[in-house]
Parts: sequence; C-alpha cells; structure tokens
Amino acid sequence: MEEKKDDRSFMLKLATFIVDKRNGVFLAFIGMLIFCVIAQGWVSVCDDITQYLPGESETRQGLTLMENEVTTYATARVMISNITRERAAVLAEELEGIDGISAAAFIDEGGDEPPDAEAIAEHYRLASALFDVTFEGEEGDEICETAMAELKERLAGYDLYISSPVGNSEADLLDSEMNIVMLVAVVIIVSVLLFTSKTYMEIPVLLMTFGSAALINKGTNFLMGEISYITDSVAVVLQLALAIDYAIILCHRYTEEREHLDAHDAVVLALSKAIPEISASSLTTVSGMVAMMFMQFGIGRDMGVVLVKAILCSLLSVFTLMPGLLMLFSKRIDRTHHRSFVPKIDRWGKIVLKTRFVLPVIFLFLLAAGFHFSNRCPYVYGESTLTTAKQNEVQIAEKKVDSTFGSTNIMALLVPVGDYEKEGRLLRELESKPEIDYVMGLANIEALDGYVLTDRLSPRQFSELTDVDVEAARLLYSAYAVDREEYGRIVSSIDNYDVPLIDMFLFLYEKKEEGYVELDADVEADINDLYDQLTDAKLQLQGEHYTRLLISLDLPEESQETFDFLQEIHRIAEKYYDHCYLVGDSTSDYDLATSFSRDNIVISVLSALFVIIVLLFTFQSAGLPVLLIAVIQSSVWINFSFPYLTSTNLFFLSYLIVSSIQMGANIDYAIVISNRYMELKKEMPIKEAIVETLNQAFPTIVTSGTILTAAGLLIGQLSSNPAISSIGSCLGRGTIISMLLVMSVLPQILLLGDTIIERTAFTLRKPDLVQTGTGALRVNGHVRGYVQGVVNAEIHGSIQGRVSAVVDVGAMEAAGDYGLLPEGFPPDGVPQDGKEADGHEM
Repeated sequence: MEEKKDDRSFMLKLATFIVDKRNGVFLAFIGMLIFCVIAQGWVSVCDDITQYLPGESETRQGLTLMENEVTTYATARVMISNITRERAAVLAEELEGIDGISAAAFIDEGGDEPPDAEAIAEHYRLASALFDVTFEGEEGDEICETAMAELKERLAGYDLYISSPVGNSEADLLDSEMNIVMLVAVVIIVSVLLFTSKTYMEIPVLLMTFGSAALINKGTNFLMGEISYITDSVAVVLQLALAIDYAIILCHRYTEEREHLDAHDAVVLALSKAIPEISASSLTTVSGMVAMMFMQFGIGRDMGVVLVKAILCSLLSVFTLMPGLLMLFSKRIDRTHHRSFVPKIDRWGKIVLKTRFVLPVIFLFLLAAGFHFSNRCPYVYGESTLTTAKQNEVQIAEKKVDSTFGSTNIMALLVPVGDYEKEGRLLRELESKPEIDYVMGLANIEALDGYVLTDRLSPRQFSELTDVDVEAARLLYSAYAVDREEYGRIVSSIDNYDVPLIDMFLFLYEKKEEGYVELDADVEADINDLYDQLTDAKLQLQGEHYTRLLISLDLPEESQETFDFLQEIHRIAEKYYDHCYLVGDSTSDYDLATSFSRDNIVISVLSALFVIIVLLFTFQSAGLPVLLIAVIQSSVWINFSFPYLTSTNLFFLSYLIVSSIQMGANIDYAIVISNRYMELKKEMPIKEAIVETLNQAFPTIVTSGTILTAAGLLIGQLSSNPAISSIGSCLGRGTIISMLLVMSVLPQILLLGDTIIERTAFTLRKPDLVQTGTGALRVNGHVRGYVQGVVNAEIHGSIQGRVSAVVDVGAMEAAGDYGLLPEGFPPDGVPQDGKEADGHEM
C-alpha cells in the first residue's frame, strides 16, 4: 500500500507510539515523581513581596542600600492583657535577661521625675502592658527564633499577644492553609466528576493524571531559584482548576470511541483527536499567563512562569501518562458505566431563544455599568486595610495590639554620611512637622547630661562628661588628631579642638582596649556599657556611605494624605542633600500604585490581543473573536465592579492576576459554545442549533466552571492572607459571572450576529491529501472519495478493494491480504491514484 503522509496520520502514529510504549512511560513518570518528591525540598520561597518591586523603584533601591549599609535588628510588640503595671515592670526586666533580647522597653520608672500620663499611655492602658522588644539579631537569625521561643515559654501563663515576624513564617502558615484548601477542593472535584462523568472508574484516572502533573510542576519549581509565597501557595489549586479540563476532554473522547472500537484502538484514536483539540484550548489559557509576565511588578513574571509550566506539565501528563492509564483500567472503566446525571437543559435553551431581544439590551447596560464602576474600583497596595474571612493567630494578635495601643508607621530616610550638623538640622525640621510623631538619628539621640551623640565636645567638656582627667583628655584628643591626620588643629590649640562625642567615645574605647589608656573601674564600666550602646546605634543608623534616619508617621500606612506627605519629606531632605531614599511600607505601597497603572494597561491589552490572535485562527472569522472577547471582557468589568459597589478595598494584585486568568481560562467556555454552534448550524436551523448547543455544552461548562469556582471561593474563605484570599474570591466570583454570560448572553449574540460572523469569515484551507491503497484495508475516519464507488461516511472497519479518498481525522493502513481484486477493477471512469477522471488532482 502506498500512502501520502500528512499531519493527521502523524498524530495517529504519535498516539500509537505513546500507547504502545506505555510501560516505558509509566517507568519514566515513576522516576520523575520520585525525583520531584525530593526536589520539593529544594524550592526556595520568598516571604517578602518587596523583593519583586521594579529594580528602579525607590523602595527597592533603598532596601538594597539598607541591607548593605546598616543592620536592622528584629523587633516585636509584646502585649499582655489583665496585668498590673507593677507586675509588668518586673516582667520587662525578666525579658531583658533572656539570651538574644537586647531590650524590652517599658515605662521608665527610674528617672528623676515620674513619667507623665502620655509616657505611661504608650506602654500601659486598659490594664494591658506593651513591651517593645528588640532582639540581638536580624529577622530570620537563629538567635532571634530561640529568644522568641523562650519569651513565649516565659509568658505562657499570661493573656499574651505578639505582633512580630519573628517565629511566624508567612510561607508556613499559607502552606498549612493551602493543604486544607486542597483537601476540600479534591472532595468537591470528585463530587463534580461523579455528577458529570460517564463511568465511575474514570475519576481515579483523572485524579492520578492531575496529581502527577501537579507534583511534577511543584517539584520543578526549584529551577526558578526562588518563587514568591503567593505563587507557591496558589499554583497547585489554580493548576487543578485550569488544566483538569484537558484530562476530561481525552476521557470523554475515549468513551465515545470505545463504543465501537477495542480499548487499544479507542485510546489511540481518542488521543490522536484530542492532542490538537487540547493544544488549541490550552493556547488561550497560556496567553493569559504570558500576559502576566510583562508586568513591571515581578510577581507577574513569577506566577506567569510557574502557571505556564503547570499547564505544560498537565499537557505532558494527559498526552503521555493518561493513555496508558486508560488502557490499564479499560476493563474496570467498561464495567462501571452509569447513567448520566447531567440534566438536559432544552427548557433553558428555549428561554434563551425567547429572550434574545431583551437580554442583549440588558447586557449592553451591564457592560457600560461594569466599565464605569470597575474604573472606580478602590484599589489598595498594602494589606493594612484588607480583611479576610479567616484570621490566623498572628493577625488576631496584631489587631489586638493595634486596637489597644495604636498602629505604627515607621519610615527610614537614607542620606549621605559624614555631616552630623546637617543631619541635626534636617532632624529638627522634620520633628517640627505635625504629621511626624518622632524622628531618630545619631544627631538627636541623647547620650549623657543633655548632650546628643553627635555634639562636638572640647577636651575639657569631654573630661567633665566622662570623669577623665583633663590632661588625659588633651592627650587623647591629640592622639585622635594625629590618627585623623588633622595636625593643624593641634598646632593652633588643642583646647579649641572639638570632636563629635560618638567618635571620641569609640576612639577612647579603642585605645583602652589597646592598653594606651587606663581608667578607674567605675569609669571603665560606664565606658564599656556606653560603647555597647553606641556600637548598636551606629550599626543600625550609620553605614559606610549612608546614614539612616527613622521617622514615625502619625498617618495611616496607605492614604492619599500619606502619599502626599512622602513627597514633602523628599522636598525637605533635598534642601540638605542632593539625593536620598525613603523606605517603608508607605513608600512600598506608593511604588506599587505607580507601577499598577502601567501594568494594568499591559495586562488588559496583551491578554485580549493574545486571545484574539488564537481565536482568529481557530474560527477563521474576524467577527467571532470580537464577540467572544466582548463577553469575557464584560465579565471582567462586572466582576471588578463589586468592590466599588460594596465599598470594599481590593488588593491591586488580585485584579492583575485574576483579570488575566479570567480572560485566558474563561474564554474556553465561550469557545465551547461557539464551536458547537458553528458545527450544528450546518445541520439544522440556527434557532434549533442554539438550543442544542446549550444542551451539548452544558456538561463541559458546568464541570470546568464549578471546579474553578470552587477553587477560587475556597481560597477566598480559607486563606488568612489578604492578598491570596482576595485573588481567590475574585476568581470564584468572576468564573460564576463568565458562566452566566456564556450560557445566556453569548448564544443570543451568536444568533443575532450570525450574519456578521459569516461575512467576516475567511478560509485557511490546506489542499486535501488523498490516500490510496489496494487490497484489504483498515479504515478509521471520515472518508471522502472512491471506494469501489463514491463513499461519504464514518467508516470503522475493513475494506477489500481499491481506495482513493481523503480520510479526515483518521488514517488508512493495510489490514492483511484477502486475495487479488477482480480483473477490470477499477471500473471505467473511476479515478486512479488520486486523480479525477479528467486528470485533475482531487
């Protein structure tokens, strides 16, 4: 037999190869799964969302400078309720005795004057005591974790609330929550599949296929180096919701083919048909994920890459592992058939048909309203104003501390090092602003007897302050001048030589340690204590090139007033310095707000553009993609109108991620409806085609939509992280809206716009490739051509004779030799070798 190869025969050969080599595929997957179980432990998860800010943003540059220049000791706000002030003072001393804790600030009772009411209220009110704890290491250091564990153990018997990142990993909290979400999601998915499946045994096949894909994707995340905690927590659930359709499509194809073929041939033919169909369907979803990668905010690229990889892993499992599983469990699948539980919805189709002149008008109104309200959505860029249905212990503690003693909003201003006098003037001007609670820098920290650390003292003043002999002080100052090569100051008069207090203290300590200076025991003890305090202060506030000034704002973390005042701080600082960096939660929110406007446009345009390109070549019509995009885009606008209408703040990242997922994934529902309609209207009147389209598409849409909705709403209700909870809630709500529009408005638009669709259609037609053969031939597919006469039918079986025909979605191969054809065949006038009677190609 001679055969001309084409794409369709290639698909069939590829499918045959995969099915025949299934044992090798099983071994390969077992190896990959074992590796990925181990590799999960190699994945590095980043808890800090600021790491994904654009590199040119002020916050990112400032944070990098702080990491390189100064030390930021970990802190905690520890509150104990129902305690006396006296007992709290005793506990403060006990906490400072814990190894790893340098300070546990409480009311200072040891001063010359008793503390005033304001000082007391900062640490004790409503029978609650607040300790500002400072650790001896940075966040994440083992010494801090150990100290926090001991602190909790010491205070275990008290009504305790701790607000601190120490000892509380956001990634660990989310991981435990997502495990619960996953378990509940699996229960819901199994329930949905039981309702929509055709055999019971296909459900374990689907779960094994998806479970393998999810594990491979999670295990290969280490290839990215580091992923965000947001991506790590939601990727598996989103992969399940976005990609389980692929396995369902192949499973349904197999069930259809199994009705008239043996298991092997049914799997081969189902896979050959499903590969192009599933690949085309995945393109729209991938398009939405790719659009996310163009965000300035690095979370978009991070999540986009992981989700694209998740879809590719799902395709790999469906195309290679699932065919073998279908073969392995084919007998059990055959024995567990059950009646369909999915109801017919002819009545709904007739209602849609009758309201085709009403609902589109309402839809246009909703589209306009959605566009208007979604553009007024109250976006926020930090988590301080967001609430979640579920709250973890850390959030409960933070809320309790903030409601009792008020929240804090600390900023860091980085300015060039070297000029203490200039720093002092800047600090004094900032202190005069009513929006600032306090400012702190080396130039305003009091040391002894009213002097601040950066005050310049003469030898006599230093002698009086430290009880060092004046002649020894002069010698010390002379040595300092020589060390700094400031010889002119010694020549003129050493008594007029003044040096910043902090520098002279540190020089004195250095010379004492080297043995050049001897001090009384009491003076030496004071110098040692002061040195420890000065070293800590300098480590936290002064680096090699920059000095850090701490600013406590009497403003909320995120508001227009706060954003405006950030610019005022910059204006003041730039009077003294050519450049500076302002860093804090408020600046992070401001930078995110700035990048959002650009990212919003990029996501919206690219998502729609990519999907339109895919749809254009899928349907070969210029009008139909526009109609589909209009429906899904309107569902996005309506979805994000809800925050405005309910006066609920929306985390900006929820919009960027959900809008791209909703556009890329929910468009599949519209494609299902459109595909069915375009096929059915060739066989029946368009009104009947619409009703039958809804009837046939309902099982697919209800299965996929219910799973995606359940996944989103579960994340929204069971996650305590405001950003992730917001993403889940928006995704669940958006999927419901998309399903409603696709099952009601879209069919009416297709019906009313049928003329537009037809007039904007174009053809990308490949020439039919004719297959020829003689003898006993096995044929599977739709045949158009000559088979001892003209045939146009679905043929699944053997033919003895000569074939010269186009075989659609299938192939023809030799089935064995049943003997020679009778003489004189083919009859006169029948084309031979793919030629028509007049000699033209078929």
